[in-house]
Amino acid sequence: MINDKYKSHSLFEQLVKYSDFYKDISFAVMPFKTSGTHGIINIDTYTYSSISGTIESIKDILLKGRINDSYALLRKYYDSTIINVYSNLYLQDNFSMDDFIVEKIDNWLKGKEKFPAFAIMSNYIRSSNKLKSINALLYYDDRYKNLRARCNDHTHYNYFHNLLSNDNNVYSNKRLEHLDRFAKDIENIFILHFAYIATLNDHYLMSEDYMDAVEMGMEPEEGVQYLVAPFVQEMFSSTIKTNRPDLATEIKRNTEMHLE
Repeated sequence: MINDKYKSHSLFEQLVKYSDFYKDISFAVMPFKTSGTHGIINIDTYTYSSISGTIESIKDILLKGRINDSYALLRKYYDSTIINVYSNLYLQDNFSMDDFIVEKIDNWLKGKEKFPAFAIMSNYIRSSNKLKSINALLYYDDRYKNLRARCNDHTHYNYFHNLLSNDNNVYSNKRLEHLDRFAKDIENIFILHFAYIATLNDHYLMSEDYMDAVEMGMEPEEGVQYLVAPFVQEMFSSTIKTNRPDLATEIKRNTEMHLE
């Protein structure tokens, strides 16, 4: 049954923060054209906006007590982050002045080609030399393997209790425990995605000051391109540094952006 204690769980504020982050970064990356495709607007703009919507849907469904359904959307969020990282990494690995258009990504944008299965994309990311140090920290234990298994268990009704967690009329003394577990799972996905974004596309973290000066035809002040947007710094401080200080240190080591 759904009660006030359930509805006031800190997870719901957490979901708003994540959704707002993706809204903000969706807008922030728009000026950066995606090299290797025919697209005019950065394709990540749409990816991040879509992810923001998925997280909003998770919040709406969880507020109704549909924990099982929310895990199906959590798997979708996880898939979206891997697709986003894979597409960016593949573009960087294959774009050159000789191969100005990267066909695999461009064909996906045009609806002519599907991306590989999740496992193939994940292995491609985990095999990347560019991401070696980040991957070593992300995958030092089985948290992402276990997280994926939980998502699959809920999506495929692998256990009867998964099915029961979708019925908000069934009494369960474990509902708050489910929210605690879900909060940690989505936090881990967000941390993974942030770490990859900051490593592959650290210019995405840039404050508006640089682009504002360029758009106004002014010469940007020296070093302004390394200033970080406030919404990025807030999430880095409250989520990455607090929960994964090892990753925070490695992210800072791999970028010239002024993360504090």
